[in-house]
Amino acid sequence: MRWTRRLRLCMAGAVAASALSAAPEAARAAEPRDARLTDLVNPFIGTANEGNTFPGAAVPFGMVQFSPDTGHYTGYDYAQSRVRGFSLVHLSGVGCRLGGDLPVLPTTGDVTQTDYAKYAAAFRHENEEASPGYYRVGLASGIRAELTAGTRTGVQRYTFPATGKANVLLNAGQALHRTVATKVEILDDRTVRTAITGRGFCEDTLPYTVYTITRFDRPFTEYGTWDGPAVTAGSRAGRGGAYVRFDTTHDRTVEATTALSYVDAAGAAVNLRAEGGRSFDAVRGAARRAWERRLQDVRVSGGDATRRRTFYSALYRSFLAPNIGSDADGRYTGWDGRIHRTDGFTYYQNWSLWDTYRTQAQFLALLAPREARDMAVSVIRVAEESGWLPKWGYGTVETNVMTGDPVTPYLTNAYQQGLLGGYEERAYRALRRNADGVPPAGSPAVGRNANPDYLARGFVPYIKGHRPTKAGHSDYAFGASATLEYALSDAMLAQMARGLGHAADAERYAARSRNYRNIVDPSTRFFRARDSFGAFTGPWSPAQSVGFHEGTAWQYQWLVPQDLPGLVDLIGGRRLTNERLDEFFAYDRLLQDPARTAREVWVNGPYAYYDTDKYNPQNEPDLVAPYTYLSTGQPWKTTDVVHAALTLFTDEPAGLTGNDDLGTMSAWDVLSSIGLFPVQPGYHTWGLSTPVFDRVDLRLDRRYYPRGALTVTAPGTSRDDRYVQTVRADGVAYDRTYLTTGTLRSLRTLRYTVGPRPSSWGTSAQAAPPALK
Repeated sequence: MRWTRRLRLCMAGAVAASALSAAPEAARAAEPRDARLTDLVNPFIGTANEGNTFPGAAVPFGMVQFSPDTGHYTGYDYAQSRVRGFSLVHLSGVGCRLGGDLPVLPTTGDVTQTDYAKYAAAFRHENEEASPGYYRVGLASGIRAELTAGTRTGVQRYTFPATGKANVLLNAGQALHRTVATKVEILDDRTVRTAITGRGFCEDTLPYTVYTITRFDRPFTEYGTWDGPAVTAGSRAGRGGAYVRFDTTHDRTVEATTALSYVDAAGAAVNLRAEGGRSFDAVRGAARRAWERRLQDVRVSGGDATRRRTFYSALYRSFLAPNIGSDADGRYTGWDGRIHRTDGFTYYQNWSLWDTYRTQAQFLALLAPREARDMAVSVIRVAEESGWLPKWGYGTVETNVMTGDPVTPYLTNAYQQGLLGGYEERAYRALRRNADGVPPAGSPAVGRNANPDYLARGFVPYIKGHRPTKAGHSDYAFGASATLEYALSDAMLAQMARGLGHAADAERYAARSRNYRNIVDPSTRFFRARDSFGAFTGPWSPAQSVGFHEGTAWQYQWLVPQDLPGLVDLIGGRRLTNERLDEFFAYDRLLQDPARTAREVWVNGPYAYYDTDKYNPQNEPDLVAPYTYLSTGQPWKTTDVVHAALTLFTDEPAGLTGNDDLGTMSAWDVLSSIGLFPVQPGYHTWGLSTPVFDRVDLRLDRRYYPRGALTVTAPGTSRDDRYVQTVRADGVAYDRTYLTTGTLRSLRTLRYTVGPRPSSWGTSAQAAPPALK
């Protein structure tokens, strides 16, 4: 399906309130079994309102994301209408400047400008379309640009007017990040090679280099390079960029393939040989088939058409990252700056771990376990080659963005999901070192930089404005939330240690997992930052943000998935906890108007993280919060909150309420829609809530899930009939509000019956997910 301006306008405004509502039977019918699921994907979702997605071409987990840049700091903004270039590297939904390497733009006439902000081409959205693996736009200049992608290559096709001056500009000197060194070479009458060194993200980083080689399908008639504003016709070498020219008087089409490498120029050439030589249409067809195979792992029936489109678009975004980092010959650049070679695995990179450990890591373990294993092995290699585990890694460098210890639940999840066979002890050694120390001064990593205080005092003291001696964020600047994140990670590491037979370590980490209690203010029964003297910081308010990273005391209150029974006791028991949860979710208003409550009470803006006492479904600290009701005897309220939050996901450009964070929010959408959610991130516990589809068929990898499939049914599920009455697992009554991965591996069917009112299902104390000891 071609996602154009006309079609998107038809969908606008009819989405949020109706997305989960009951619909006529004809509208609720499943897509035809022979329909292409890629036709349901709208890559423009999230390109407005700071969702920061990209509409361009990529394959699942591909090294290349070939997409237009319009002037937004992350690449593309639907509100803008000038294309600066089509560049090779974009990360879906990040919140900081990154990528945008080698923006390429077709033009006509003389080349007089070298700043892409000045030579940018105007376009209109009605002349734009996108689908998985393909992007097209008609430029005001009369040129049609089309993009597609392979694993390590981007392929472009330009259809020019009839002219003797059809140009392709290859800009090595400008990108979304800061470029610090560039080199351009015209090798022959079809080939351009570049090396681009850049740095920067949310914070300044160590530099990294990408190498490209572009091969055109026919000789160019003229060429030149530029340095700064000076354009030199006939030059074969430069620093700023190059232009190549074609005569399109008779043949108006020009195609080119650009290969990317993070290793060296030889690596880019290897990737070009591995993937080049195919026509644009052949590459486009292969990309679409790759996406179709991936999307077919999840088939849904029921729900209205908008919900299905939104669901499959989220499914698509959940498979975009992490990204392949090794070349076709197996070489990759490690975090030690040296070249390594894979041995039996594919090397991946780009680790937004503070985000993805909560949802997308579990999503990939379920639906892409072979790739998820290689991703986990890649993280272990980072530790072994650089000396420390990553926190937020881009390409070949550590950015140290965000806080806490997200790599621990990321890797313990891989262990609990059975992905680390043969690597368990190697992973554990790296995790143990990270949990018990800090990186040496010469390491670019900050790790758990507040460990000296945390290990000695049981909490991370809050130090306003604290900066580490290296680039990135400091856990001291967010002492309260860092304490909670460390304690969560300790709990998950304790379970891994116990499973591997390290009993003494397990007891030590389990004891540390209860450190969350050390920042509970007994006068308010809320978490609260403590200063270097141990005193609670003030003045107090329940919406206090001091010491919390992208959140408040209210929002972080529920980030104790390892010990919700203990948290409930600290708050004062189930009744008081449920009252506090109801206030947090504005539950009374929610029952009256779920979609409006979500839009007007919960959501305050894409980056409105602070000074609020309500649920924030657009950011990571609150992702698990709705599932707290599974542990307080009121599981039906989880469904109420989750289904209301799902109305925020629509099939418009503004269909995300904030950054997608490399598929984190999209994975939340997918898993919550299915009714399986990782309620103890880093462990193997899946919380249950009412699916939004009558039927979901999951095709699973038999290597990890011997049954090879799981069918989840909830006949008649709707806005009105959304409450679980019974659950049957392979025909046997099931009263718990959670499953383990071990149980999932043995199941073929999970059947819900639903009704218009809450039932007693899942309300007993024994039904709740257990605390991790």
